[in-house]
Amino acid sequence: MELTIIAAISVVAVVAVSALSRRIAVAAPLSLVVVGIALSFLPSLPAIDVDPKIILDGALPPLLYAAAVHMPAHDFRRDFKAIAGLAVLLVVLTTVCSGLLFNSLLPGLGLASAFALGAVISPTDAVAATSVGRRLGLPARLLTILEGEGLVNDASSLVLLSSAVAATTATVHLWKIGVDFAYAVVVAIAIGVVVGYANVRIRSLLKDPVMSTVASFVVPFLAWIPAEELGASGALAAVVAGLVTGHQSPRFLTARDRLAETVNWETVAFLLESGIFLLMGLQLKTLVDQDDVAGLNPWQAVAIGLAAAAVAVVLRVLFVVPLVALLRQDAARSATAKTQLEQMHTKITDPEMTGRFSARRLERVVEEIGRRIADIDFFVKENLGWRGGGVLAWSGMRGVVTVAAAQSLPDSTPFRPQIVLIAFVVAGTTLLAQGLTLPAVIRFLKITGDDPVADRAEYGALLTELSAQAEAVLDDPALVRPDGRRYGAEVLDRARQDTLVRSGAAAPPPEEDVAPREQYRLLMLRILADERAALLVARSSGRYTSRVLGRAQRILDLREASLQQIADSDES
Repeated sequence: MELTIIAAISVVAVVAVSALSRRIAVAAPLSLVVVGIALSFLPSLPAIDVDPKIILDGALPPLLYAAAVHMPAHDFRRDFKAIAGLAVLLVVLTTVCSGLLFNSLLPGLGLASAFALGAVISPTDAVAATSVGRRLGLPARLLTILEGEGLVNDASSLVLLSSAVAATTATVHLWKIGVDFAYAVVVAIAIGVVVGYANVRIRSLLKDPVMSTVASFVVPFLAWIPAEELGASGALAAVVAGLVTGHQSPRFLTARDRLAETVNWETVAFLLESGIFLLMGLQLKTLVDQDDVAGLNPWQAVAIGLAAAAVAVVLRVLFVVPLVALLRQDAARSATAKTQLEQMHTKITDPEMTGRFSARRLERVVEEIGRRIADIDFFVKENLGWRGGGVLAWSGMRGVVTVAAAQSLPDSTPFRPQIVLIAFVVAGTTLLAQGLTLPAVIRFLKITGDDPVADRAEYGALLTELSAQAEAVLDDPALVRPDGRRYGAEVLDRARQDTLVRSGAAAPPPEEDVAPREQYRLLMLRILADERAALLVARSSGRYTSRVLGRAQRILDLREASLQQIADSDES
């Protein structure tokens, strides 16, 4: 009964604090941490000592998977250079530099344990940054980089942490760390790809949104567990499974499956994210008491934590400067590359050249050239300037994974209670100091968001393309119903009026005309299927932004789900 009461109160607190945060324009994770810290010092509150496995093995896999499912795969691919730099190179740099700092400030800690603590504080948590960024209208590309970094850096930091912990009991050579890292990445990617494809394939056979959604809840663990058992990165496996699922689900899963999954996963992610930020704050008093019991000085831990937070912030700023310069240089070089690609496209589509290749190979080459040209247009149009780099540099907030990773260190680790408190100070300081000032930084830098006029024009072009596909279906002389008979003329006219461009929501004919109504439903489902196929082709070409594609995808999903609901109501 006591556990039930605590759970109920926690959910109510999470909802209340999150709702209040929206009204006062503060990111909910920040408010939840502050509330948790305040509650932790209540005399009546018992000690909060959470097993770190609950966070790392229980909450982290679904959180990473849920975020990855909504990450457009082609956006992740386009910004992989920036994401990999922040999530791997910066993590390694932070681990080494902060590890040397800890080794000098805590004599007797040992270099291996110092690097372990450095790995603990190296990953960022993008939840607060992206919630602030969306509210203030940051460009979509900047949000993609922040989210992508948050997805991948947990994996790289946990791999480094594992190597550092192993080095506390045995000699570990630098080359072995590199080999272990490569092994962890390759195996995790392989497992994630297999689980992701199996996920959409198997769930497509269930034909029920409820069962499909329930099955999706175990997917992140199906990727995480075997990866961890094989000594790879469970975090990266869960991320890859989510990316594959999000990319392939429009091809294999029904609209009702995807819509139900989206709502349910948003609820799960909200509860988990909010709950662990609240839990993070609630642990502060317990961590301070553990330091006192161990005979350590909590204030020394606070001072070291503040120093480490400052080092982490400075390192990120120093790293982002050349990163942004490199991205701008790549964008500047794109004009020359685009000219060369266009010349190649003209040459390969010349009638004299087409006979030298098979039709399938020629199609693939043309598609690849078109995709590269679209990538170049994206880099030029959405170039990441120095203002965006300023936001990127100031968005290095740490989160609850930092505290949980510190708590996962072996009990034999020197100064362990103090190390956990140091990790909390780093996470809390960066989260609150940077999170609360990030809105002011965004306003000061005067960053403009995505161009709504350009988005509307692009959206109109995409709808025209999909509508053309619908018209092609309706004009096909071979168009027949599933039973082989032709559609009625009135049904064809009604469907033609209700194509994607011509109207908003398609309404079926009156219910009393049962046969034409069913004809209309079947015909619209056929049209939607062809429009969805055209949408997937447009997505592969890279000619449209993910936000425009997502908007069109949602319209198709809502219309398909409404048509399926009509069939369900008729059957009942």
